[in-house]
Amino acid sequence: MASLLEKVQTLVSANMHSLVDRALENNNLKVMDEYIRQAEKNLDALEDSAATVGGSVKTLKRKYDEYSAQVEKLDRDIDTLLLKTKNELAMAAQSDLNSKKELAQEYYEQWQHQESEYKKIMDAKLKLEARLVSIRQEREHLKSLLELAEAKKITTKTIRSLDDLTGAGDEDVRRVGEQIRERLDHIDAEAEMVSSRLANQVDDVIGTIEIERQLEERRSRLGLDNKE
Repeated sequence: MASLLEKVQTLVSANMHSLVDRALENNNLKVMDEYIRQAEKNLDALEDSAATVGGSVKTLKRKYDEYSAQVEKLDRDIDTLLLKTKNELAMAAQSDLNSKKELAQEYYEQWQHQESEYKKIMDAKLKLEARLVSIRQEREHLKSLLELAEAKKITTKTIRSLDDLTGAGDEDVRRVGEQIRERLDHIDAEAEMVSSRLANQVDDVIGTIEIERQLEERRSRLGLDNKE
């Protein structure tokens, strides 16, 4: 998992200006096509991981809820047994209670850990999706720019980077090059905003889950659950 997230982080952190410059310098789109291929491959892997970890989160939470409910029932049963002076049964129930408490705690810790991993995966997935959309768009813009350059008989040596283009004498080429640079800056800013919104949404979901757990404990304590 760590290796996958590291690969995704490398893709997300890739300098898009540099990708565009290299494509211009080589006068082809291969470097951008390779980036797209790698991004799509890792996005598929992220989706598989999200499904696996998401399923694990649900399983661990269900196990935690089951053992928590058993602990609460045993706690009530022990009180009843003691009131009826059935001490041996109370001791056995207390031992069982202790074991189930430990299991419940283990499931809780695993659940929280997997929940954290799931959040990381979803955050990485969103960032990579945003970057993939933007690089595809810029590939099409760059394709048009290269076609324009070819049509105007601009040599490969002249087209070396966006910096060169913005200072070139040809007004059409300079304008398109500057537009690409401005879009890249805007896209990076938008990606950060979207990622921040996802983090807030995930935090809200985690908070809702905790509230539901607290209410379930209260229902059990009040005898409102259907578990025996």
